[in-house]
Amino acid sequence: MSPRHDRPEASRLAEPRPILARGDLMPDRDLVLALESRLVNAWPSFEVELAEGWLLRFAEGYSKRANAASPILPGARLDAGLIEAILASFAERGVAPCFRLTGIEDAGAEAALAAHGLVDYDPSLGMVAELGDELALDSSIRLEPAPKPAWVAAAADAYGGDKSNRDILGRIVRRIRQPAVFATLSLDEQDAAWGLAVTERGYVGLYDIVVAPDLRSLGLGRRLVTSLMAWGQRAGASRAYLQMREANAVADALYRSLGFTTAYRYTHRVGAEDERRRALTVATSAPAAISPQLSAKAADGSA
Repeated sequence: MSPRHDRPEASRLAEPRPILARGDLMPDRDLVLALESRLVNAWPSFEVELAEGWLLRFAEGYSKRANAASPILPGARLDAGLIEAILASFAERGVAPCFRLTGIEDAGAEAALAAHGLVDYDPSLGMVAELGDELALDSSIRLEPAPKPAWVAAAADAYGGDKSNRDILGRIVRRIRQPAVFATLSLDEQDAAWGLAVTERGYVGLYDIVVAPDLRSLGLGRRLVTSLMAWGQRAGASRAYLQMREANAVADALYRSLGFTTAYRYTHRVGAEDERRRALTVATSAPAAISPQLSAKAADGSA
């Protein structure tokens, strides 16, 4: 897919419209559900189960979002029996249990999970940006409608850690059924950054944005994200969305500079032993987060 050249002023973004302040504890439930439902389609798992207002997803442990129990009904409750049943489903598959709490669940869910010894882990943000004036596609970025083996291998290698499994990443992205694009940014004839975007019902979701470890702090992440947003706009999207780890200050600065604002904050509840194991893993498993392997020197929010 060949990107077309647009006039320089076409890269302007709309003034961001605040959707939810960082400290706001009352997210828009309709917006949360709209984004979460698109996430399920854009980042497929291998198995799903429904359990009284909770969606359980399993993908052999690759990424939290594809291996977690998430509320899909406002006010979804958790009692001891339901928690035990969900934990058993994870145990049956040999996957570490994970609950994603997006703010639409019953207020007592977090306390119920804490009583079962599940600890708070990796708070993250769902973010949204309005797409305004026509955005420009970067001519140095190759856009493909399907994931080639080279894209899968390079993206997995750049992520490293618990997201370095090429086989599972390839199986996940090949299951995407919505219109999608797989991007590779080249710098001096060397592939340097990778990402994907998925469109559905007026939104474009940004996933697996990663820059080669030795080429970070050069602004490549900004170029890649902007081009994925431009592709989504051409595909009919009027908003972009993503999810990122709250602690990733570099990615946070980048995305806010591109017009993203917080739609909701979510966290995870995992077993205490699993939390310690995950804490030792450097690579991120949050969608669209510039990898925290970024050098601390990248304070300008670029990657």
